[in-house]
Amino acid sequence: MSKNILVTGGAGYIGSMLVPELLKAGHNVTVIDNFMFGQSSLNNCCSYPNFKIVNCDIRHQKLVAPFYESSEVIIPLAGYVGAPLCKKDMTGAQTVNHDAIIYMLDTLRDDQVVLMPTTNSAYGSGNKDNFCDENSVLNPISKYALDKVAVEKKLMERKNSISFRLATVFGMSPKMRIDLLVNDFVYRATKDGFVVLYESHFKRNYIHVQDVVSVFIHALNNFEKMRGEIFNVGLSDANLSKLELCERIKLQVKNFIIMDAPMAKDPDQRNYIVSNKKIESTGWKPNKSLDDGIFELIKGYEMLVNSKYGNV
Repeated sequence: MSKNILVTGGAGYIGSMLVPELLKAGHNVTVIDNFMFGQSSLNNCCSYPNFKIVNCDIRHQKLVAPFYESSEVIIPLAGYVGAPLCKKDMTGAQTVNHDAIIYMLDTLRDDQVVLMPTTNSAYGSGNKDNFCDENSVLNPISKYALDKVAVEKKLMERKNSISFRLATVFGMSPKMRIDLLVNDFVYRATKDGFVVLYESHFKRNYIHVQDVVSVFIHALNNFEKMRGEIFNVGLSDANLSKLELCERIKLQVKNFIIMDAPMAKDPDQRNYIVSNKKIESTGWKPNKSLDDGIFELIKGYEMLVNSKYGNV
């Protein structure tokens, strides 16, 4: 059954992969995005009669309120994503990642469905074994993680909501992000030939962007048994340290040089092993491995050159 779905930030890294799949499934999809990066990542969706695009900032309450009102499902992807961007513009991060989302949640009716990406960076460093599941105590460190935790608390007061604590996402997308850890390291391997690691033993979990899309589709199709729950979403066989990740990349980029800087400190103090058993128990499984993603990125970077600050 088709639904009226609103995707905020739908032209971003995840949204530009998700929106076409929702349209193909026959849903009526409205995207609100302010196109702050000048992207044209949804060009291929314009031929769909069930697609609507609204060029707007989600902080404009009077403009976005009617779209919240008319939607059956809201997937809020708009945000300042990642610790570095939030640190650079803390006011923007506060107003977009926290204030605008709290306004949305206060505005919605009880019967409306919210499928929200949060983050497993909220775990910080886990317990003494660095192990985390959905019941673990949260230890957010960055502004990004702190706001996500606050929003998730408010979100889970609603019965018709699901929170997806996403692992670090990787893979090619029409609106590409090179700054994500796997994407960044593969870029460095293919373009620079080396990487310098800080606290290379720190572990985290990873998930392909296509599998993030599939978990949202899975939630739409299985909402009654998943509603009101929090789920970690990642690759269960990819709880890897930064050094282990680089060694996996080196299997495909043979001349990749990995250097360790033992005296330096990683500004992003995330270090955890995440359980994804809960989401897997619902029948969802990822389809893309870490090695698949590395292979894909190597091909993709033949087309993509980060020349913004270069002269080559």
